Amino acid sequence: MSASDSGGPAGLAWTVHCDGSAMPNPGRMGVGAVITAPDGTKHTLSQATHAIGCNNEAELLALTLALQDLRARGATTVRAYSDNSILVEQLGAAGARPVARMAGLFDEARALLGSFAHAQVQWIPRHRNSEADALARAALGFAPRPPARFRKRRR
Repeated sequence: MSASDSGGPAGLAWTVHCDGSAMPNPGRMGVGAVITAPDGTKHTLSQATHAIGCNNEAELLALTLALQDLRARGATTVRAYSDNSILVEQLGAAGARPVARMAGLFDEARALLGSFAHAQVQWIPRHRNSEADALARAALGFAPRPPARFRKRRR
């Protein structure tokens, strides 16, 4: 199934919140993911890579590693969430302009997504992906980002 398919039994879906960091950008890459089983059990992934890359590559690597983990766990229905609009656009839109230097990584992610009976990749705002972001940053030895402050507008 393609990344935009949303079918499948909702109660059997595994969810993934994934994020990646590169410090500096480009630089060392760290990946993080929160994988939630259909029964609500949470598993986390947090690791640094030996490769150098940009944030977009780290984000895609985080998704790929999480999908590999889900394959090993026997998952068949997956909902993945990322705050990286490039990743979501590339995996979900048939007519998206390819990012040439990351084509191999995108091909690998598409193949993994296609190996599930049902798979969906959806964009979420950064503040809803803070746990995966903290895991990616921790893999590189950095503290979580401070929460965003929302200011009240004056009229």
